[in-house]
Amino acid sequence: MRIARMITAVEAHAEGEPGRVITGGLPHMPGESVFEKMRYMQENLDDVRTLMLQEPRGNPALCCNALVPPCDPEADAGLIIMEQTEYPPMSGSNVICTVTVLLETGILPMVEPVTTLTLETPAGLVRVQAECCDGKVTRVTFRNVPAFAMHLDAPIEVAGVGTVRVDVAWGGMFFVLADADALGVSLDPQNGREIVRISEAIRHASVEQLGVVHPDNAGITGPTITNLYGAPVDAGTDGRGAITLSTGPFDPENPGEASGILDRSPCGTGTCAKMAVLYARGQLGVGQGYVNAGPMGTRFVGRIVEETTVGPYPAIVPTLSGQGWIYGTTNWTVDPSDPFQSGFTIGDMW
Repeated sequence: MRIARMITAVEAHAEGEPGRVITGGLPHMPGESVFEKMRYMQENLDDVRTLMLQEPRGNPALCCNALVPPCDPEADAGLIIMEQTEYPPMSGSNVICTVTVLLETGILPMVEPVTTLTLETPAGLVRVQAECCDGKVTRVTFRNVPAFAMHLDAPIEVAGVGTVRVDVAWGGMFFVLADADALGVSLDPQNGREIVRISEAIRHASVEQLGVVHPDNAGITGPTITNLYGAPVDAGTDGRGAITLSTGPFDPENPGEASGILDRSPCGTGTCAKMAVLYARGQLGVGQGYVNAGPMGTRFVGRIVEETTVGPYPAIVPTLSGQGWIYGTTNWTVDPSDPFQSGFTIGDMW
């Protein structure tokens, strides 16, 4: 076997959302922060992202995480998150996958019944408490970066839809949020194609008409992801969401051909963004929780633990909890004669 490159990874999912964790085979990434390391990877090593996420080694629903040395002395590990079209500053499901891998493989020592650790993400430090029993991480709870709303009930004109009222909020990524019931869109997972079509049209319109920049980091813009939310259908939940991740460009001339994929989990940063919107509307306060259901009925549990500000915006400090599972370990290789050195996509599934 001829090998031009080998990348070692652990395969995991958090409440259904797959989050591959790269544990070896990456070159050194310079930078004074994990955000700078992420920018270096984006500009110089993006072939790693496409190699891991595109075919034949990846699929549209897959996310990937690169473990890197942290720059902040308070952090135990650094994390660069990769999705099909972007490098999110933060992701709840990917944090849960990464913490599960770090502890269950022994990269970081597991302490039962609770292991405390800190991750440095491009969005900032994330404090983690992992409940552990018999070598298994049974629950991950993390204190997320502050979340806040920038637009509430703002009207936008959406191709193929018309006028839609949306919220734009930060939960670790910039989300545009819209009420699925008001749009007449069923959040049944079997309606995934229609959810994706509407969501991508809303995202594109919101970028053009409500583009936002993070007050503390001008390198973070958006919104880059859509959250169609609805009323709860399961006992013990407060709501449900369908999060669409882009898998390709959006053509406003052909809005019916949108390319995207549903987050299989309830989405951690999306849950935090939803809590920030509810807080801004006076509907959720400090000490109150929000149980969010995803397309498959799996749940993330959020809670507001503190009030703060980000730039001029009132903000919350949320916690988010869920569970992850390892389902494999892999050594991904590239033959030097392989014509697809960085992966490929085909329109039948992308």
